[in-house]
Amino acid sequence: MEMKKEATPSPKKNSNSPNQLVLLGTFLLLFGALAVSYFFYPYFQEIHLEKMTNFDNILKYVGFTLLAIQISFLVYLFVLYLKYKVVKPVANESLPTCTIIVPAYNEGELVYKTLISLAESDYPEEKMQLISIDDGSADDTWNWMLKAKNELGERLTIYQQPKNKGKRHALYRGFKLGTGDIFITVDSDSIVQKNTLRNMVSPFVGNQKCGAVAGNVRVLNRKKALIPRMLNVSFAFSFEFVRSAQSTLGTVMCTPGALAAYRKEAVFNCLSDWINQKFNGQPSDIGEDRAMTNMILKQGYHVLFQRNALVFTNIPERYKNLYKMFIRWERSNVRENIAMSKFAFKNFREGAKLGTRILLLNQWIKILLAYPLLLVMLYFVISSPLLFITSALVSILVLSSVQAIFYAKKHELSDSFWAYPYSIFYTFTLFWITPYAIATASKSGWLTRELPQKKIAITLNKN
Repeated sequence: MEMKKEATPSPKKNSNSPNQLVLLGTFLLLFGALAVSYFFYPYFQEIHLEKMTNFDNILKYVGFTLLAIQISFLVYLFVLYLKYKVVKPVANESLPTCTIIVPAYNEGELVYKTLISLAESDYPEEKMQLISIDDGSADDTWNWMLKAKNELGERLTIYQQPKNKGKRHALYRGFKLGTGDIFITVDSDSIVQKNTLRNMVSPFVGNQKCGAVAGNVRVLNRKKALIPRMLNVSFAFSFEFVRSAQSTLGTVMCTPGALAAYRKEAVFNCLSDWINQKFNGQPSDIGEDRAMTNMILKQGYHVLFQRNALVFTNIPERYKNLYKMFIRWERSNVRENIAMSKFAFKNFREGAKLGTRILLLNQWIKILLAYPLLLVMLYFVISSPLLFITSALVSILVLSSVQAIFYAKKHELSDSFWAYPYSIFYTFTLFWITPYAIATASKSGWLTRELPQKKIAITLNKN
């Protein structure tokens, strides 16, 4: 039975007035564009006919074709979504041993809250190994880990990397130290519910084809700032709709860093390739979650999604940190789509593989069309700016309603309206992410979690 509301950590709420103004402005803009499109349609049509060239005709037909493909793909996902079934939690005696690995870097107090939430999970203590690794933090992360260790005692083991080597290396150390049959990785800014670990592990019980499980990631700080509030609806749709559909095919494309579970055998089968992975001759220090997912799929395992395994994670609250996060994700997508293409069209596992290939091809469409669509957008901005803006806003009104209706049905009506301002925000301020990520796919670096130099100096002086 699905719950309308989850028991989430409740940060202090700011005044709702600015948020209400944002929503009001959004809907005035969207319905204004709809009204302009309706009342000035003859004028727009006249302009279009005057300026229409063969090139415009080609763009029109190509646009309709792409729209038809995307609508067909959305319908396909909807059919798969309807077939999705969550795996019910199993009893204590059937649960396997598990190792929970929490890498941390410049996380501060949040790592303490993460570790405490994991220790309080509804999972047999004797079957649970909890490991946290400080990856050379420059702040007080280690002190907070020591505090958790003092409270949890032998239930928690903590380690310090001699220097910052990257999340992949911290996880690698955890994998090598792990004794459980199932590995669960959790980001150090994430809070789990009491039943999350049990729900994450349950799909492995009695299903030897299951090699990995993706958790259901929600936004922890959604009440604190505008960007997390907007992204909350997008996250819910991405996980509860898209990954549910992917799970029906046994091909969740990425097990998220915030919460993922892996069969130990599957991890060790590819651990050497994973830690030594390179792209364009350079060591890969991003996309470790997607890379592990790919390597487990390549072995013939299924990767599933557990909608009832909730984790609440922090999302960037500032534009600069947000676009850095998206750039990292998109660079990883480019790299791992290439890696996945090397095995997805072969006989990589038993049973049906067409669905997996359709998912991958849809990702390639987005990447391959990034530059053409950017050029087309610039063409229409220059040639018909008013027509472009009104068309874009009307499209946002229509397409965002899919996410809004989904969220309203599953969660809260009031929060569902944030799908609209987020789409406007993304369309006009983040449209450049994918083209830029493609051009810089060889670049490395986490981009986020850096501390300001002044703060680093203060921390070092204190120590």
